[in-house]
Amino acid sequence: MAQSLAQVHLHLVFSTKNRVASFRDMRIRDELHAYLATTFKAHGAPAHTIGGTADHVHALFSLPRDCEIAALVANVKRSSSMWIKTKGSGYESFHWQNGYGVFSVSHSHVDKVAA
Repeated sequence: MAQSLAQVHLHLVFSTKNRVASFRDMRIRDELHAYLATTFKAHGAPAHTIGGTADHVHALFSLPRDCEIAALVANVKRSSSMWIKTKGSGYESFHWQNGYGVFSVSHSHVDKVAA
C-alpha cells in the first residue's frame, strides 16, 4: 500500500498499585506527566494531554497505525516505573497496577476530552 492514514485517538487511564497516592507532590506529578509525554512521543504516539491525580494517570494520545495498544501501554508503564524509582527513597518500591482502561475518542471530541 503506497499510502496509509490512521487517525486513532485514545484516552488511557491507569493507576498506581493498590491506588496508593504516590503523587501528592505536584512537582513530581508534573515531572511524571512530562516524562510520559516524552515517552509517548518516542513511540510515535504524541500525547494531546496528560493529567491525573495522586493515584492515577489520564493520557489522551494518537495511536500510530503500526502500533499495538497493549505493547505501547506496557512500554509506557515499564519505562515510567523505572524512571519514578530514581526519584528518591520514597519511590523505590513503586509499581503501577496491572491493567488499564483505554477508550476511543472521535476526532471531533479530542478537544473536549483534552480540556
